[in-house]
Amino acid sequence: MSASSNGNDLTEIQKERKAWETRLGEQEKKSPLRDASFTTLSDMEVPLLSTPADLESVEFDYLKDLGFPGEYPYTRGVQRNMYRGKLWTMRQFAGFGSAQDTNRRFKLLLANGQTGLSTAFDMPTLMGYDPDHALAEGEVGREGTSVSHLGDMEALFGDIPLGEVTTSMTINAPAIVMLALYVAVAERQGVPYSKIAGTLQNDILKEFIAQKEWISPPRPSMRIIRDMLGFCTEKLPKWNTISISGYHIREAGASAVQELAFTLADGVGYVQAGLEAGLDVDAFAPRLSFFFDVHNDFFEEIAKLRAARRLWARLMKERFGAKNPRSWMLRTHCQTAGVSLTAQQPMNNVVRTTWQALAAILGGTQSLHTNSLDETYALPTESAAKLALRTQQLLLDESGIGNVVDPLGGSYYVERLTDQMEAEALAYIHKIDDLGGIVRAIEIGYPQREIAETAFRFQQRVESGERKIVGINSQVETEQTPIPLLKIDPEVERSQIRRCQAAKASRSGAQAARALDAVRKSCRDGSNLVPPILEAVKAYVTLGEISQLFREEFGVYRDPAFL
Repeated sequence: MSASSNGNDLTEIQKERKAWETRLGEQEKKSPLRDASFTTLSDMEVPLLSTPADLESVEFDYLKDLGFPGEYPYTRGVQRNMYRGKLWTMRQFAGFGSAQDTNRRFKLLLANGQTGLSTAFDMPTLMGYDPDHALAEGEVGREGTSVSHLGDMEALFGDIPLGEVTTSMTINAPAIVMLALYVAVAERQGVPYSKIAGTLQNDILKEFIAQKEWISPPRPSMRIIRDMLGFCTEKLPKWNTISISGYHIREAGASAVQELAFTLADGVGYVQAGLEAGLDVDAFAPRLSFFFDVHNDFFEEIAKLRAARRLWARLMKERFGAKNPRSWMLRTHCQTAGVSLTAQQPMNNVVRTTWQALAAILGGTQSLHTNSLDETYALPTESAAKLALRTQQLLLDESGIGNVVDPLGGSYYVERLTDQMEAEALAYIHKIDDLGGIVRAIEIGYPQREIAETAFRFQQRVESGERKIVGINSQVETEQTPIPLLKIDPEVERSQIRRCQAAKASRSGAQAARALDAVRKSCRDGSNLVPPILEAVKAYVTLGEISQLFREEFGVYRDPAFL
C-alpha cells in the first residue's frame, strides 16, 4: 500500500486517530464498555476501529493481495462477474430411509428450485457395512439413505437424468465404491462419461482428523484416492474427485483458523498424492474442490473464505508450479454450521442459518447448503428443508447481495482479518511440513490434539458464560415448544435387509466371486482399483463385500486416541 490513502497521509491518519481515542476515553467514562469479550469466535482480537494504517502495518498491496475478481490470487472471487453471471448452486442435503424415500425428496427439492443434488448416506454405508451386517443393526436409514448395491443406486436416481444434474455425495472411506455405483447407473442411462458431473467428498484425511469414519489406515487409504484421481482425471472430465472438507474439522471443535489450515494442508497432501501417481498437476488440480463450514462469526467467516482462495492460489502456483489458472482457483461448497444449531428454541436456528448463508455468499462461495431448523433433533422434515432452501432464494431475489462482486473488499477490518487468517493458517501449514507432511502429522496426532484443545477451551467459555449462546446460557426459557420431527419407520431397516439379501441371492455367484477376486488382485499388485470395482458393482458385489476385502488386504484402522 502506498504512503497515502485517498489523499491522506497515513501519519496524519494515525495522529488523528490518537486524538479520537482521547475523545473516546472521555465518552467511556460516561458510558463504560459492556461486559463482553471482543474477540472473534477463533479468539482473534477484534479492533474497535480499523483504518488504512492497519493495512500498512502488514504491507498490504492492492494488486498483489487483493487484485480483481476472477484473477490471481482470487481473493475477491473465482469468477469475474460472480453471481451476476453464474449463481451459486443451491443444495439441500437429502438422504434418509431407503433409496426410494430419498429419491422422492430429491424430486421435491428439484421441483422447488434446488439446482444440485446433495446426498447423505446412513452410518452403515459410511462405515462400509451392508444393512444385513450385525454392526448395522438399528442404524439403517437413520442418518442418511442406505445404499449397498447397484439396485439401490438405481432406485436413488430413478427418473433423474444424470447427464443433466450435478450430484454431490458425502461419503469417504468407501467412496470408490459409491463412485463406481454412480458411474454404472449413468452407463445404464446412456450418459457418456464426458457428461457425468458432480462431486465426491472422498476426503479420508479429515476422517482421521475429525469425523472418524474409516476402514483402513491412512497410507493404504491414500493409495485408493490416488487410484481415483488417476481414473477420474482420464475418464471423467467434469467430476470433482475430492471435496477437501473443512466442514467436519470445524464441527469437531476447530477454530476458523484451524479449519482453514488443516483443510488446505489436506489439499497439499492430495496434490502430492496425484504427483506421486505420475499425474501432471494441471491435469487434476482443476477438479479438486473444497467444502467449508460457515459458523456464527460473520466477518471471520467471510475473511476465512477470502484467505482460503488467496492462500491456495499461492500454494498451487509457487509450491507446485501449476501453470493453468484453473489449478490456482479454490472453488468451494459451503454449509451453514450444524454445530451452531440448538435444540433449545429451535426457531432461532432459522436466524442463525440466514446470517451464516449471507456470510457464505459475501465470502464468494460457488455452492451452498443451508441447514434446517430441526437438524439438531433429527433429519429434516419436508417443510423444514423447504424453508432452508427458501432462505437462499430470499437472499438471492430480495436482498441484492448477489449484484456486486466482493462488496466487502477494501473494508479495512475485513482486509486486516483476511491477512491475519492467512498468516496464522500458513504458520500451521509450515508446522505440518516440518512434521513430515499431513499424513505423518495425523499419524502422530498433531491436528487431533490441536482441535481437542480448542474445543475444550470453547466449552469452558460457554459454561462460564463468557461466550454467550442464546437459549443455552443467555435468554434461557424453561418451557420448550415442540416441533414436528422426521421419524424413520423401523420397517425401512427390515426392507433394506431383505433387498440386500435378495440382490445377493439373485446374482450370479460365480461372476460376483470372480469380480471380487479381480479387486483383491488389484489391491495386491498395485494396479488401479477403479476398473475392477466398477465391474464388481455391475456384478452386484455389494459395498460391504468390497469394504471387507479392503479390511482384509489393507488392515483395519483403530484410533490411537492421542492425549
